Amino acid sequence: MPTLRQLRNRVRSLKSTQQITRAMKMIAGARIRRAEAAMRAARPYAAAIGEMLRELVRSGGSLDHPLLQMREPKKHAILLMTADKGLCGAFNSNLVREAHKTARELQPQLPFPLPMPLAPALYLVGLKGRVQLSKGYRIAAYWPQTGKPFADLAREIAGRISADFASGETDVVTLVSSRFVSTIVQRPTRRQLLPLSTDTGARDPSKNAFEFEPDTKHVLAALLPKYLEFTIFQALLETQASEFAAKLIAMTNATDNAGKLIDEITLLMNKTRQASITKEILEIAGGAEALKG
Repeated sequence: MPTLRQLRNRVRSLKSTQQITRAMKMIAGARIRRAEAAMRAARPYAAAIGEMLRELVRSGGSLDHPLLQMREPKKHAILLMTADKGLCGAFNSNLVREAHKTARELQPQLPFPLPMPLAPALYLVGLKGRVQLSKGYRIAAYWPQTGKPFADLAREIAGRISADFASGETDVVTLVSSRFVSTIVQRPTRRQLLPLSTDTGARDPSKNAFEFEPDTKHVLAALLPKYLEFTIFQALLETQASEFAAKLIAMTNATDNAGKLIDEITLLMNKTRQASITKEILEIAGGAEALKG
């Protein structure tokens, strides 16, 4: 049975923790609004640039661009995006689990964990992914999520994976990131990043054909690197918004749980104090009766 002093110290400690989690909840709530606004503003541009790429290919654009080369998938790579910090529930663990699942599915004929020479190379964004995947994989490159604007970070990542793909270091690059569905739902997703998909689909006859200057080949060559950069940029925004949403939920739950513990311990502390007072009263009454006798 803990003493009254120990219970008071626990209540004081829990109140301090609750103040911290409440402050972190407010910060996450303010940040998620900005991150969600930036993410939703970028989605229409991502759809437009993707449609422009498909229109270029349908219009006879050259498919011999280095980023479109289809090779036998012998060397796989995974671009994984996680957060730099924790305290966001299972957000980072879910992304790492999706990366493990992707690695197994890319090479199902091999035992798991995969031998180091055959395991997919990892391009990691975020400290938490690097910490959890430091063993069993070859880390080809690492970038912290914070420290520079996302536009510059996306350009740097796109340049590195494009160079490795063009040189034959990798044959297929798969992106594993989080998609922001709502404040409550953040879903780990994957998509093939390189080679870029040339699935154009059927032409909509209601749309007019475009004319490109100087020609479709030159426009496609200029658009493909930008499309890759913006795909990575969009994934960074989605992952950041998902991280803040997960942190908001985690800190809300932590604040509520701290409040419940404070109530429970306060009730126990009151019972302990009342029992102590009752004991003292009984001792006084017993002493008075002894003096009378």
